[in-house]
Amino acid sequence: MKGTLQLYLGVDGGQSSTTALIGNAQGEILGRGSDGPCNHVKSAAEGRDKFVRVIGGCVAEACRQAGVDAAAVRFAAACLGFSGGPADKEAILREIVPAEKMLVTTDAMIALTGAAAGGPGIIVIGGTGSISFGRDAAGRVARAGGWGYIFGDEGGAFDIARQALRASLRHHEGWGAKTILHDRLLAVTGAKDMNELLHLWYTEEYPRSRVATFAPMVDQAAKDGDRVAGDILSRMARQFTLLAMAVRNQLFKEGEEVHVAPIGGVWQSELLQQHFTNFVHVVEGNRVAPPRYAPAVGALLEAYQLAGVAPHLANVPETHK
Repeated sequence: MKGTLQLYLGVDGGQSSTTALIGNAQGEILGRGSDGPCNHVKSAAEGRDKFVRVIGGCVAEACRQAGVDAAAVRFAAACLGFSGGPADKEAILREIVPAEKMLVTTDAMIALTGAAAGGPGIIVIGGTGSISFGRDAAGRVARAGGWGYIFGDEGGAFDIARQALRASLRHHEGWGAKTILHDRLLAVTGAKDMNELLHLWYTEEYPRSRVATFAPMVDQAAKDGDRVAGDILSRMARQFTLLAMAVRNQLFKEGEEVHVAPIGGVWQSELLQQHFTNFVHVVEGNRVAPPRYAPAVGALLEAYQLAGVAPHLANVPETHK
């Protein structure tokens, strides 16, 4: 049976975790493997070793759960999506992942496929940074944003924390509105004043990923009635709306119904998501809804499409969306 069983592989390689899913030709997900990030390390040699170890381990665990021999399996099709894109990864993957057909793509692509269950739609990703990505019924794709923290990433967690610091600095110097963010940022960081905090956030001790962890503080301050924090979230929601609408205008007709899915950690803020939904729904046809499936499931759906099969999914694990 193992010799004739057609298996398909989907892998989501993100900045915080890696997930591999194996499904059969009928769409039943048979195995899942997960580990930490696979492609963000300090040196090239260390990076390759970690990449191979994490991908290999995730696939091996998914094979174990599926009841197949990882050393003997050859997938009918595999799709693997990565943050940072597929550059310099495909050659390595073809050595370690046996597959008749293989697609190596971006994490945005598999996130979109999962969110819209393989159909047309738009995703608006708000993690440390931000980007919007979409695809229409004809398969055309478009993006907006994703320019990085210097020139873009509007609305992402780093930007939200940056806006909180800017507002607190204005408060400190007397040319901005009073905000409780000022005292809360000092308390949580242990800085004696805003000038010390400003310089602290320029050091290696506070990389962007750490600064981004202060974003939920803005949400809490807004819930506690701080107008400045509320204004920050409203502005961020408008930025996300502009990204989504830029993609919509490239791909969809006026009035055409479009599924718009917010994805990423910043959307844990109910206030941000409420603002965004209100802004997006002003345009006829837009429908904000949660993603149907997680990016790893999107990668598996891409693998099925690559092989020319369209099964109905079953036994889908409750993975993070």
